Amino acid sequence: MSLAQTFHDLHAGPAVLVLPNAWDCASAALMQEAGAAAIATSSAAVAWSRGYPDGDQLPLPVLLDVIAGIARVTSLPLTADIEGGFTDDLDILAETLAAVIGVGAVGVNLEDGGRDPALHAAKIETARKAADRAGIALFINARVDVYLRGLAQGEAALSETLRRAALYAGAGASGVFVPGPVEEPLIGKLAAGISLPLNVMGRAGLPPATRLAALGVRRLSSATGPFRAAYGTLARLTKAYLDQGDANVFVEAGQGLPDLNAGFG
Repeated sequence: MSLAQTFHDLHAGPAVLVLPNAWDCASAALMQEAGAAAIATSSAAVAWSRGYPDGDQLPLPVLLDVIAGIARVTSLPLTADIEGGFTDDLDILAETLAAVIGVGAVGVNLEDGGRDPALHAAKIETARKAADRAGIALFINARVDVYLRGLAQGEAALSETLRRAALYAGAGASGVFVPGPVEEPLIGKLAAGISLPLNVMGRAGLPPATRLAALGVRRLSSATGPFRAAYGTLARLTKAYLDQGDANVFVEAGQGLPDLNAGFG
């Protein structure tokens, strides 16, 4: 079975696909070692780790290098967050998708952001055609940013999210990602109203995966959580190290780290 088909099957339920979001080879390898069923990238974490802001600013060659590296050191299905595709030109987008597939991704996240939903639907259709030409059943996760960006409120936000989800499904999306909501009643309405597997984002107050599964969710993304945890710990320990001049502050935190040198060798 291909990694692409395996990745599609992981969304079939009834359990939620719990996806950790990596940003480099080491983080991805550790996530596989921990038992992940698949690996996703976080656009923000990848951008920050390479010295760029999130928001379609990362140069495509840098993104491709990250995806290729993760694909090289892991054996799991890999889905890449490609933000808004880094372009609104559909011909260029098709080339970008071919390149992302070519370095090992079997899925992508494609976000609508503040764009016209009709344009985003055209981008999804372009991505699907590019995947078909490459001969891969690419999992296209269409991200709907109504809640994340506060584009509407209350019932209007729900209605607009469901409208966009239906539009993107018709354009060839494989799943729908709605970051922002954490309330159980709202998540249940989204799952019931969206025909494709629903992906939600890990945020404070979000129910655990077992409860999300009962609500109809099929995928949970950690987003920048692992990056923030890792670098937040690094920032605190480095400050303590500099203040105290004691290298022992790092010892306990480093316990249990697998031997990456042996793994990569």
